Order: sequence, then C-alpha cells, then structure tokens
Amino acid sequence: MTILIKILQLILSLSILVIIHELGHFTAAKIFKTRVEKFYLFFDPWFSLLKFKHKETEYGVGWLPLGGYVKISGMIDESMDKEQMKLPPQPWEFRSKPAWQRLIIMLAGVIMNIVLAFVIYMGLLAYFGESYLPTQQVNKYGIAVDSLAREMGFRDGDKIISIGGQDVKNFQKIPIVIVLNQAKYATIVRNNDTMNIQFPDNTIRQLIKNNKSAGSLLEPRIPFVADRFEKGSPAQAAGLKAGDTIIGINGQYLKYFTEFRNAIITHKNQKIILTAKRGADTLQLPVQLGADGLLGVYPKNNLADFFKLDQKRYTMLQAIPAGITRTYDGIDNYLKQLKLMVTPKVEAYKNVGGFIAIGKIFPGIWDWESFWRLTAFLSIMLAILNILPIPALDGGHVLFLVYEIVARRKPSDKFLENAQIAGMIILFSLLILANGNDILKLFGH
Repeated sequence: MTILIKILQLILSLSILVIIHELGHFTAAKIFKTRVEKFYLFFDPWFSLLKFKHKETEYGVGWLPLGGYVKISGMIDESMDKEQMKLPPQPWEFRSKPAWQRLIIMLAGVIMNIVLAFVIYMGLLAYFGESYLPTQQVNKYGIAVDSLAREMGFRDGDKIISIGGQDVKNFQKIPIVIVLNQAKYATIVRNNDTMNIQFPDNTIRQLIKNNKSAGSLLEPRIPFVADRFEKGSPAQAAGLKAGDTIIGINGQYLKYFTEFRNAIITHKNQKIILTAKRGADTLQLPVQLGADGLLGVYPKNNLADFFKLDQKRYTMLQAIPAGITRTYDGIDNYLKQLKLMVTPKVEAYKNVGGFIAIGKIFPGIWDWESFWRLTAFLSIMLAILNILPIPALDGGHVLFLVYEIVARRKPSDKFLENAQIAGMIILFSLLILANGNDILKLFGH
C-alpha cells in the first residue's frame, strides 16, 4: 500500500507539473495567434489512452508518463515533422512569427513552473505557516552523531555555532548547507571550549553517497522518556510505565536516549538493573533482556516536548514576499546541486536518480503538506532543467532564438533538425544514466 501511495503521488505531481508547463507554451502561442495542433499529458507513441479535438487542437493523455508536449505548427520539435517544414510558411505557424514572440512562447513553460512553485509556497505559508527546530535549541543538550559525522570531526555533546562561517538557524538544514556550500569546517563548542573542526576532503562525496539527512547524520539529544510499549515488553513487565524517564543501566548514568541506545546492545540475553525516574522517585527495576537486547519501549520523540520550535504564521499578504524568498532559495539551491553534478571529485553524478528516486521522496502516507512542498521543489527542478541550453529542451530553442535576435538571421532548418536529434540523444543518455542508477541501487550495487 505504501508503494502504491508513493506512485499515485508521483503521477499526480508530474501531471500537475506537465500540464502547467505545457499550458504556458499553449497560452503564449494562442496570445500570438499561433496554431497548436496537439496538447498532450504524457507521451503517446503508437496510441493514446484518451483524445478529443476542440477547434484546431487535439487534446489527449498518452500512456508513457515521461512528460508531455504541445505540438506547435511550423516548429522543429521532438515530432520531427519534416514534411510540414517543406511547405510554404503560413501566417499561423511558429516559424512565421517575430523572434521575440517565439522567444516568449518558448520561455512561457519555464515561467509557469516558477510561478507554480511561488503559488504553492505562498499557499503553504498562508495555510500551514512554518515550523522548524532551531539549532540554538538543540544546543541545550548538544548533538548525537553517527559514524560519518564522527569521521567529519563531530562528537556527542557538541554544540554547533556555524557551518563554514554561516549561522544555520534550522537544525535540519545543516547537512544540505554543508553539501551545497561545500563547507570545509564547522565552528562548535565542546566542553565549554569554542573550536573549529576541519572536514576531511571526501566529506561532500560521502554525504551525497550516503544520502545523509539531519536525522541520520546529527541528532538532537533528548532524555529517554517512555511513551508506549511493544507487546511483551521486558521493561513493562518489570514495572516501567509510560512517562517514566530512563536514566541508567547497572548504575551507569545515561542522560540521553542515544547514549542508552548505544549501551543497551551490549547486554543481550542479560539481566540488567534499569534506573528510572517517576516524579520525585528513583526506581531500580530488574529487567531480563532477550536476544535482541531491546526493552520494547518506544521513546517520546515529539521534539516540541523537549524544545521550543520556531513557529510563524502568515497572512496571505505576508505570504507573498515569503513565497518569493522561498522560490528564490529553491532556485539557488538547485543551481548549486547542478554545479555539484559536474564537479568530478564529488561524484554526485553517481547519485543522479530517475523516476524511482523521485518517487521515493514522497511519503508513504498521503500528506498534502508534504505533497505540495515536493511538487513545488519538482516544479523548480523542471523549470531549471528545461532552460538548460540543450537542443530539444526549451533552453536549446531559446539559445537559437537569442542567436537569431543578435545575429539578425535564423539558423537553417537543417541545422535545427540536426541539433534536435543531437539534443534528443543527450536527453535519452541522461535518462538512461538516471534510471540506470535507480536500477543498480535496487540490486544493491
């Protein structure tokens, strides 16, 4: 069921993005009285799932969910309709329009995707507001680190002041800030001493390779407060109750859940004395652990119970500039990601993902807030990828139109046809790379 929900969210998100993108081209073409022969959601090689004609345009749904298209009369595009291009130009054709109009038509899809991202962010801020865990709050208890963070130089209990000289207010964004800014060091407080820790040279590559988020690389340390129990829980059988705070094993004081988690696995199949606080009372509970070395206790992990989250509500008017800022930040961050893709030493290209990778970023439950946030991100991604100066993409057409405006002459139809073929080869190669990476990861390579 989880996989089905992810697939449905992916298809719905892609459908929205494709329709909005192609609607941009369609609307601009209509404004300049250019004929649009087809408007399709998804591609339709050999057959379509649904189609109908209204006036001069055929609308339809294809069976191959890799995008969509509008076929504009008199334009060399992925349809490679050479026969039409051999006929004399007609007033309603793309090739008969002034270069500035054709430029607007080609840019309209990208512009619509940026506008969509802005509208989504604005709506999310107005409806949900924003909430995040401040790094300053995490510093109350310090961080807990995994093995990679330890290799980077972090230690349990460190308090993070800045990353590469940048104050990162949102604790969850620390890994992405390290990666996108290619930070070389962090400023921390350890045992009341302020110091810089220098990251190893392979840090960015390792973070990308292991797909590290804040929840796995660095964790906020919190007390171990029992929330609920598994059936047959050894700790519950020994008398532990929900709301009790576990503070030790066999006389060893353990203030935080992560400390306890690391210590308990060394006591498999052993009888331990569990120390817990219940109100003003300190309890000593004998617990017989099984082969898994687990207590069968779920800790209270709602961060709002331990930290003061930074929360802000927006009116619709306030959400407009905040939405613009969020969209700008999204564009800036994705451009930095593309830069990493062409940085050989980082090897980010090995982690380029296709549709499986995109599908995995959606949650396994239907959460509209997450859905719209991810759709806004994908809309920015689609806009930037489409404006890249690669023939067969909008950016390729824009490049040739800018050349035409500057040079005051069009590239030949033959050149445009060859460029279109070259662009399609590049796109299919990238598609194979991305989805090939997905397949290799599925089989553990």
